[in-house]
Amino acid sequence: MSSLRALLKSGRISKRKPPSPFAPRKPTAPPKKQPSAGTASTTAKRKPATAPVDDLEDFFNDHLDSIGLVSTLAADSSLRDVPQAMARARSHMFSPVPREAAGMSSTRIAQVLNHRLTLPPVVSIAHVHALLSASPSAVEREIAELEGSGVVRRIRVRARGEGLILMTDYEKMIRGAKDLKDGTKEWFLNHLVKNPREGIIAREAIRESMADELIRAGFLTGRAGAGEDAAVTLMGLYARPEDRSTLTSLDSVARQASGSLAAVGGAGVIHLAGGGGGARLTRGYSSEMDYSVAVPGHGPLLKLVSESLEHLTWVLSKTKFGEMPESMLRERWDGGIAMDEARLARKSRGEFAGVLPGRTKKWKEFWGVEFSWALEEAMGVGLVEVFETGTVGRGVRKL
Repeated sequence: MSSLRALLKSGRISKRKPPSPFAPRKPTAPPKKQPSAGTASTTAKRKPATAPVDDLEDFFNDHLDSIGLVSTLAADSSLRDVPQAMARARSHMFSPVPREAAGMSSTRIAQVLNHRLTLPPVVSIAHVHALLSASPSAVEREIAELEGSGVVRRIRVRARGEGLILMTDYEKMIRGAKDLKDGTKEWFLNHLVKNPREGIIAREAIRESMADELIRAGFLTGRAGAGEDAAVTLMGLYARPEDRSTLTSLDSVARQASGSLAAVGGAGVIHLAGGGGGARLTRGYSSEMDYSVAVPGHGPLLKLVSESLEHLTWVLSKTKFGEMPESMLRERWDGGIAMDEARLARKSRGEFAGVLPGRTKKWKEFWGVEFSWALEEAMGVGLVEVFETGTVGRGVRKL
């Protein structure tokens, strides 16, 4: 209405002036074309497919912060001596079988429990070092004292390090062996008492019938092939430095009791160092025809330990820097089974709560070996080191 009144007041109607051809014009955007179905499909094909995310990919683009190494992994500060450390290692080796939703049949559960009972009560010396806060020299001196007094027995396995067993447990195994005669048991026990540090029995010191019984029962092993090339035979995780070279290695000498013959390289050190062209005349190095003191069932235990440590180091090697927080490594060891309150609540309601424990590598191949036990063993052997991060708890690094 206002425009109409303005026209009526002016009295005449004027035409709108046409735009000048020289006036600048605003550019107009061309209309957008809708992509056809063929073009859209071609574009979609050109997009690179997203690579599947690996479960073991590295979640950290930088090294973890390290504010200091952890010297001992024992959470119990009451561990004071070697027997306590051995008892702790034995009691924490396996996880208890899950009561509900285990993912294993009753037959499989019986197999797991029976296999655990067949393993001998042997603890590696490396594991003892990982649990005790004392220096390695102090621990070795204590082991030498206990060995001399007949409290523990040192079991040496070529290329697999050394283990410890309480003499009370060893004596119980000998007396309970059904394949040994009473005379053989008494002779063997008397020999162990008289020679607490001797791990070799000369062939001429034992009758052939007794040796045959002890070998069949697993208490003696032959030493055939003990002189083979170390580079060929000593490829295990427990190959000690003296096995790779000579008994004069620094690690071997530093771990021996002060004042003993082994502290200066052992008998025949001159011959091993390259001097003295004559043959060895001492009994420190026995013939390959002699026997070594052994423990029945020690082989399956060593196999289980080696496979567990291999798997642990493999998980660490899949990361970018070979390290990850201990909590994440524990989760990977358990097979990615989270034990949080939400999962337990879903399980109580009967809902599916992820992978069952019996389907994981921990229970299918390792018979339920506890993560903390495997970590202590790996740290004692020298495969990994544990350090404090200050932010995400403790970290584990592969060496």
